[in-house]
This record gives sequence, C-alpha cells and structure tokens, in this order.
Amino acid sequence: MSFGTHARRVRDEEASPARRYRALRCAVSEYCPLGFHATWAYTAATAVPAPDLRRDTAALLRALDVLEASRAVRVAERASFAARRRAEKAAGLRTPRGAPVTPVWRPHWPAPTGTAPSRLGLVAAVADRHRAFRRLPPPDDGLVTDGLVTDGRAARLTELHGRLDACGAVYLTALGLPDDRTREELADTVSGIRGEVRPGHAALNHRLFQWLGFADLLGYAAAVPPARPREPARMAAAVAAGS
Repeated sequence: MSFGTHARRVRDEEASPARRYRALRCAVSEYCPLGFHATWAYTAATAVPAPDLRRDTAALLRALDVLEASRAVRVAERASFAARRRAEKAAGLRTPRGAPVTPVWRPHWPAPTGTAPSRLGLVAAVADRHRAFRRLPPPDDGLVTDGLVTDGRAARLTELHGRLDACGAVYLTALGLPDDRTREELADTVSGIRGEVRPGHAALNHRLFQWLGFADLLGYAAAVPPARPREPARMAAAVAAGS
C-alpha cells in the first residue's frame, strides 16, 4: 500500500488506536529518511506522546504531520532535480550541475527552507541507534579464532568500535551539540572504519556496514546546525529512552 493510504488510516477516527498506531508504523516504513528505527524515534520524540504513542491518538497525528511535512520537501526536491536535469539534457549538458539531491541511502531529514531538523528528534534517533550499536557482537567476537582477521586487525577494529561508541556517547551527553573536536574525531573514526571494508563480499563487511549505518546517522546529526533551544528535560528524556 502507498504512504497516502497509511496516512489516511492514521487519521481514521473510527479506527482503533492500535490500528492507527500500526498504520503510522507502515507509513514510516514507506518513508524513512533516517532509516526505519531512527525515523520512528525522531517522529515519536517530536510528537511528544504522553504517556504512550500506542494510546495517544493526538500524538499519532502530530507524528504523522512531522513525517508528511518532511516527505513533501523530499518529493519537491526530487521533482525540482528531475526538471533541472531534463532542461540540462535538452541543452546538451550530460553532467548534473548544482547541488544534487541527497541519496536515499544517506541519513538526511528534509526540512522546509529556512528551518532545521528537530534537535530533539535527532537526539532521540541517535540514542535509539546508539543503543542498537551497543547490542551488536563485539568486534573481536570469534574473528581471530575463525581466521577472519589477524590479531593486529582485530586490535584496530576494537579501537575503532570503541571510538565510535565514545563519539555517540559524547553527542548524547552534549544533547546534540558536539564540539569541533568531537566532529573531527568522528570523521577520523568513520574514515578508519571505511578503510577496513574489503572489496566484494568479504566476511567482515556486513559487520562493518552495520557500524557505518550508525556512523552515517551520527555524522549527519552532528553536522546539523542547532535550531531554536529545546527544553532540557525533554532532551534528557530522549537520551534516557535510548540508553
């Protein structure tokens, strides 16, 4: 079913809260610019459900509004890019000019011109994915004994894993306002992880791609400039929910 169908079901006041909740989950599965789980955490945090999004139908509608507003920007961006490319091709320009549309696989929250993504939402998204990152198998889990890596490479992976974990913790402690040193450390850590990826279907690549999924979200969130200040208690609650 389409995003629009799920959105209509969220707004169906005759449906049960449970069905409307499931419809919102389906809508997020159709449009999840930060990845499904991170997008869900973002929309839920910005909707401020009280006490529970499963029973708070007003919060469901607020979450849907947040999601639809972002999706409208993404649709407009892609339509504008497509129109520009048609004009460029008609003029004989085969190479795209100007800023391209952000690839769908890159974490990115489209927002209306002149506004920034919600810092509260981004903190909640990072907190959710940081918790998932910490649940992944440790980097030295059977790699050496199974002959997948050498002792030296296992040590590098352990260091990179710890550095990425630390960058996530610092971002959350700073409530989404990391300093330049943290951003530089994150960029260096991500570069190091990418350097460990091997061509083809290397056995370790799947694990590294899981790390990079979190790293890309964290890097995007850390680079987003702050918007208006958020209430500290709500920011702390978003961090606690993901810890």
